[in-house]
Amino acid sequence: MLIKTGICSIRNEKRIALLFDYDEDVITLVKQIEGRKWSASNKFWHIPFFENYLEKLNLKFNSELEFIEDTDTKQESITVTKPSFPVEYIETLKLKNYSVPTIKTYRLHFQRFLKYYQNTKLEAITHEQIRKYLLYLVEEKKYSTSAQNQAINSIKFYYEKVLGKPIEKYYVPRPRKEKKLPEVLSEEEVTKILKQIHNLKHKCIIYLIYSAGLRLTEVVHLKISDIKSDRKQIFIRSAKGNKDRYVILSETILILLRDYYKQYQPVKWLFEGRHGEQFSKRAIQKIFKNAVIRSGVNKPATIHTLRHSFATHLLEHGTDLRYVQHLLGHKNLKTTERYTHVSKKAINKIKSPLDELELEND
Repeated sequence: MLIKTGICSIRNEKRIALLFDYDEDVITLVKQIEGRKWSASNKFWHIPFFENYLEKLNLKFNSELEFIEDTDTKQESITVTKPSFPVEYIETLKLKNYSVPTIKTYRLHFQRFLKYYQNTKLEAITHEQIRKYLLYLVEEKKYSTSAQNQAINSIKFYYEKVLGKPIEKYYVPRPRKEKKLPEVLSEEEVTKILKQIHNLKHKCIIYLIYSAGLRLTEVVHLKISDIKSDRKQIFIRSAKGNKDRYVILSETILILLRDYYKQYQPVKWLFEGRHGEQFSKRAIQKIFKNAVIRSGVNKPATIHTLRHSFATHLLEHGTDLRYVQHLLGHKNLKTTERYTHVSKKAINKIKSPLDELELEND
């Protein structure tokens, strides 16, 4: 990967331009630089100017410098050397019919593992070195339990599925999962937030997520044909675990979607960007975040909080737990059962033993 660097002026401010072909790993490194910005008009990233920037960027990108003689633009370049990625890794993931998001996640984590041991041949990496890497993720990178498990899965997949090594030999202990109850909004809080969204497309997206308990990835992957208006259902294809399922289609959202379709006339995806691509997940998160701020709801609510709230509200209204499990696409009922711990319905039915005592009021 070649990254060209050069001095540029953005709004009369001296900046360093970074020009390179699209690469998620390089973008991740760029985003770690304070003050970095993306220029949509120039199609490049730029960062604040600082002295000896070539030397420092060389360390940042862990690469060797290569200079290009160009007196007009004064561009210099950095060649980023990346460890070779085993082709059979992606091929095996595809052959085993892993979903696109899972392939993307596994590749990212395994690439980071390769980079950590880039001076060691892959076949020479020992079990103890794998443990050392995982300890590094916990102690230095401060990975969450979920991210640790993703990293473990990506490494285990290579040794067990690609190389066919015995499971016990490459067993890696799992981190103990935090037993946290999901953050849930009350129906009143959801109402306050939804009332802050006025753009028709934005309203349809956020309303749809809450109305059917969808994941963010699921809503951006919806196609027009997935809305089964005659059956009042939505078809969710290749969701988490590569499973298809049907979820409920709210009458309220159906009316909104009909108006939306007439106005926006999407072609392939139900929600499209300016150029017909899938609507940005980041944009949806921003829309919701702004709505939460304007609503005055003082909770750390995210898009996924709507899914948690959907499940909890269904239980509070008496929906059977098994139906909720199906609608959410949970493989294990225990995953769904956690919503019973945050539901008001069961708790409100419990009577305090104090209320059973015949006490006289003084």
